[in-house]
Amino acid sequence: MAKRRLNQQQLRRISSNQQQRGKRATLGAAPPSDKDIIVEELGAEAEGLVICHYGQQLDIESRAADSYGKVFRCHQRSNLPPLVTGDQVVWQPGSDHIIAGGTSVQSTGVVVALRERRSILSRPNAHRDQRPVAANVDVMAIVIAPLPQLFGNLIDRYLVAAESLGLGPAIILNKIDLLDQSRDAYIEPLLDIYRQIGYPVISVSKQTGQGLDELQRFLAMQTAVFVGQSGVGKSSLINALRAAENANTDSEEDTQVDAAVGALSTGHGKGTHTTTATRLYHLSGSGDLIDSPGIREFGLWHMDQQQLINGFIEFQPFIDRCKFRDCKHQQEPGCALLEAQEKGLISKQRLASYFHTLSTLAEN
Repeated sequence: MAKRRLNQQQLRRISSNQQQRGKRATLGAAPPSDKDIIVEELGAEAEGLVICHYGQQLDIESRAADSYGKVFRCHQRSNLPPLVTGDQVVWQPGSDHIIAGGTSVQSTGVVVALRERRSILSRPNAHRDQRPVAANVDVMAIVIAPLPQLFGNLIDRYLVAAESLGLGPAIILNKIDLLDQSRDAYIEPLLDIYRQIGYPVISVSKQTGQGLDELQRFLAMQTAVFVGQSGVGKSSLINALRAAENANTDSEEDTQVDAAVGALSTGHGKGTHTTTATRLYHLSGSGDLIDSPGIREFGLWHMDQQQLINGFIEFQPFIDRCKFRDCKHQQEPGCALLEAQEKGLISKQRLASYFHTLSTLAEN
C-alpha cells in the first residue's frame, strides 16, 4: 500500500509535534495524552540513538537517566521519515518496559520524533534510487584491501560522495599482511596519488596489529562510517579496533556484540555480503564506528557534472582558468585542466577516472 500523502497543514502539525516532543525529552517531562499517542501506555519521552535498523524495527540506545546505554527494540511513528543508523531521536518505552522497582521485562518502545541531522549518507540501491544509510557522520573511512582487487575509480566515487557531504574522507588499506609483491605492485603508486592530494592513507592489519593505534588516533572523538567492497574486512577491522581499545583500557563493560565477518568467495576472489544491516559500535572513550553492508560499485547518478568535478578537489585551481567557458576538458585549446595534467600537477589516472564517471552520468 502506498504511503498516504500529507498536505502542508498536516506536515506543519507533525513538525510542531516533533519539536514539542524534543523539548519535553530534553526537560524529562511526561508526554501529553493526545490523539497522536498510541493506545497502549507509554513511558516518558527521552533522547535516544539509532544503533541499528531492521526493516520495520529499530534498535534504540537510550539516553534516559534510568536506562542509559540500554538498547530497546522500537517501532517508529508512521509519519516520521525513514530513520537510519546514527539518527538522534526522541522515543518512549512501551508499557511492557516501564521500569518499576529497578526491574524491566522487555526492551520495547516507540520512536516519536527525529532530531535534526548534521549529515546524511546515502547509497544507490538496485533501482539506482538513493537510499539513506547513516546519519550524523563526521568521517568516511574508505576500506580497501589487496583482495578483492581494488579500483581507483571506486575510491574516487567514494571521495566525491564524501566531499559533496562535507565529510572528512580517509583511505584505509586493510589486510596488509596479505600483500603480494608481484600481484599488488600497483597499489602503492595508486595510494601515492591520494597522499599527494592530501587525503589520509592508513595501512593496517588485524593479524599483526600494525597501524591499529594510528587508526584509533585518527578516529578519536568522531563518528566514522566504514564503506567499501564486500570482503575488504570492514567488520573484522571494527572488531579489532574495539578489542584493541578494550585491551588498552582493561575495560570489561563492552556489551555490544561483535560485527559478523565472512570470507572471500573462493571462485571469484570477491567478497561475500556478511553485513546485512548498518550498525553503530562504540569505542569507549573514543569515537563511534558505523559498519555498512559492502557494495561492488557506488553510483553517483544523482549528481550533475558540476557536482562531480567539484568532488575532484585537486582540479579546483584549474577548472575556471580554461580559455573557453564551456570547455569540456578533453581536447580544447587552452584547457587549464589538460595543461595541469601535462605538467604533472594533477594525475592522469584521476582525470581519466573523472571522465569515466562522467560517462555514467550521461547514460542515466
